[in-house]
Amino acid sequence: MESSSERETVQLGLIGMGDMGKLYARTLSAAGWKNVNVCDMPEKYDQLRQEFEGSGITVMKDGHLVSRQSDWILYSVPAEFIDNVVRKYGPSTKIGAIVGGQTSVKAPEIAAFERHLPRDVHIITCHSMHGPAVPSKGQPLVIINHRGTAEKQALVERILACFESEVVHLSYKDHDRITADTQAVTHMAFLSMGTTWKHQNNFPWFDPTYTGGIENVKVNITMRILSNKWHVYAGLAILNPSAKAQVRQYSLSVAALFKLMIQEKEAEFVERIRAAGNFVFGNRGDREQILLSDNLLDQYSLGSVPKEKRMPNSHLSLLAMVDCWHQLKLNPYSHMVCQTPLFRFWLGISEYLFLNEDFLQDAIQAALYDKEIREDDMEFMMSARGWQECIALGNMEGYRVRFEDTAQFFQDRFGEAAVVGKKMIEMIAKKTTTTTPAP
Repeated sequence: MESSSERETVQLGLIGMGDMGKLYARTLSAAGWKNVNVCDMPEKYDQLRQEFEGSGITVMKDGHLVSRQSDWILYSVPAEFIDNVVRKYGPSTKIGAIVGGQTSVKAPEIAAFERHLPRDVHIITCHSMHGPAVPSKGQPLVIINHRGTAEKQALVERILACFESEVVHLSYKDHDRITADTQAVTHMAFLSMGTTWKHQNNFPWFDPTYTGGIENVKVNITMRILSNKWHVYAGLAILNPSAKAQVRQYSLSVAALFKLMIQEKEAEFVERIRAAGNFVFGNRGDREQILLSDNLLDQYSLGSVPKEKRMPNSHLSLLAMVDCWHQLKLNPYSHMVCQTPLFRFWLGISEYLFLNEDFLQDAIQAALYDKEIREDDMEFMMSARGWQECIALGNMEGYRVRFEDTAQFFQDRFGEAAVVGKKMIEMIAKKTTTTTPAP
């Protein structure tokens, strides 16, 4: 544990006061760190001073002042801007200081640090695997010691201990490889559902095909993503070197399964689904399920369609995800060390579908023979391919347009969805703190 004198003398610096930057500043200050220095763009200086007045947090005019004074500096800026910001303020870094970042993609962050920071500073970065509205207690916190002494790493761990998170030590390459799955592909699947519903002019909470516990997760998480800032998800997908291959495979899995469905090639389709399920879920042992039952999720509905009127659903999005993991020979349970609440839901409903034989049989039969849902599945395949191509091209503007166009369709329901989604996230967050992830 850090001493009281350490909390009084060590200078902490935060460059970037977005939602996560503010969360870090307030949490550190509340934990007793007396010298918390923060800044954002110079034009936000007066606004920040008013916001933090009386908090004990020192608002500075720019990153030069934060960098010169602070012993530990955290850049909390979007990944697409990290190089420019570090180029500007990095040369002012205090001799012997520790520098890290809070970006969700570490390859461009580490490249910026190596390119612009003095050689006499330590690079020990981090990533809280949750958003600013999710309690940090029990959530994974990745610490990456890229260029630092054991003594400096211990200091970083003492600084971040107040978040009460589960610390995971990784290299930046392993971090990006794992988060390509836990974040980039997961987000793409939900975005593809949202785009599908938008193209179908369909609000899913009024559709019997999207009724029930699993469907509540699909709808609520999709609404949660679309109500947030587009650039967060774009950066995760486009700037992560590992994401493009995984996103591509997900799109390929969706297309391959859909082609088997429309040809009604039952034997081949079932064989592929069973092989994928056995690969991902066949070695579970006695490990507790992530989501215990469909009934657990029924309480989080946005719609009014009775559960008894539920119509069959192919669950193509989930079948394709498990097939994608199989094709990549990727064990999603090994990625629980970097789980987010959204990934936990995604893996949890995939797990529940494949481990409930009745549900799985219903999905297989619907996928092959139910013509009523074929139109939705075709649109989903096209949406997944559209998102994949946008990510493959590295097209930030195209991503923004697709994202905002889809979000616009649902915006009238974001308020209600935020309330229900928050309760659902709190539920899975509590389960995270009481369940030990599989190794």
